[in-house]
Amino acid sequence: MAVLQAMDTVGLPADGRLLQLNSYENRVFQVGLDDGRFGVVKFYRPLRWTDAQILEEHGFAAELVADEIPVMAPWTLSAAPGHDVHVHGQPTTLADASIQAEASTDGDKLSHAHRFRFSVTPRRAGRAPELEDPATLEWIGRFLGRLHRVGARSAFAHRVHLTPATLGWHSRDWLLAHGDLPPDAATGWATAAQEALQQVDDAFDRVQPQALRLHGDCHAGNLLWTPDGPHFVDLDDAMMGPAIQDIWMLLSGEPDAARQQLRCLLRGYEDFHDFHDAELALIEPLRTLRLIHHSAWLAKRWQDPAFPIAFPWFGGASYWAQQTTQLREQIAAMAGRG
Repeated sequence: MAVLQAMDTVGLPADGRLLQLNSYENRVFQVGLDDGRFGVVKFYRPLRWTDAQILEEHGFAAELVADEIPVMAPWTLSAAPGHDVHVHGQPTTLADASIQAEASTDGDKLSHAHRFRFSVTPRRAGRAPELEDPATLEWIGRFLGRLHRVGARSAFAHRVHLTPATLGWHSRDWLLAHGDLPPDAATGWATAAQEALQQVDDAFDRVQPQALRLHGDCHAGNLLWTPDGPHFVDLDDAMMGPAIQDIWMLLSGEPDAARQQLRCLLRGYEDFHDFHDAELALIEPLRTLRLIHHSAWLAKRWQDPAFPIAFPWFGGASYWAQQTTQLREQIAAMAGRG
């Protein structure tokens, strides 16, 4: 009921068709509307983003759509008559029956169901892209080149800036202070993380990458393929960072296969935006940052009941031993010994 009530308060009355979609970070639902359309409503995890950061994401999406780049931009919302109620109390879950929307919206695309911020985008169906197909990779590369051409026009003022500090050192420090690493695994992991992050620092210092607005989490799961080509469905991790961040996660397989994939992506990319080859030296450092940041993300979300169910292998001595091994492999890869 809480989701349907929230939709009603922003002028998008629902017909009762409701499907929860796969999302660990936020709570996302496909909702059937009275007019026959489907919307996707995203309730943002409390305290993760500020309103200003969310509105920058929405503004970036709108700017991309204006340039005919296929992303799912939020709909404009309006407070429906009869729903200007301010709710007392602090609900802690979306199941709280008292959840209702406040009268105002921020930027017309972000509304509040009391303490929960939410936005609504159109549903877009599609399938996973065939990343083994060179033509598909070139098409995705052209798409990313167009996206980055828009991203380079200005900078985010409020969203995350991808640096070794923000994704790496801060994550490491938080894990050592709050991550409850098993004592027999903590020293080895901390030593490996220290050495790995020093190499990441050195790589960023050598390359001095230019930051632009990015998708930020560009992997195959965030791309859908339609008869019209690729499109993104989620800019939740949009950030400032080097262009290679939106490219390297699309690479997979043995080194020779990954190099061929990279050539195809860049062939399409450079039809629309220049790529600085020096950034190729950041692929392994960025992989290292993601490895450490992902452990911190899991640890910070562990009190969410969905996480122990979805990630039962996290947190034990074997997990941290595996992470230490992977960091050692990254140290070798960044030193050119991989």
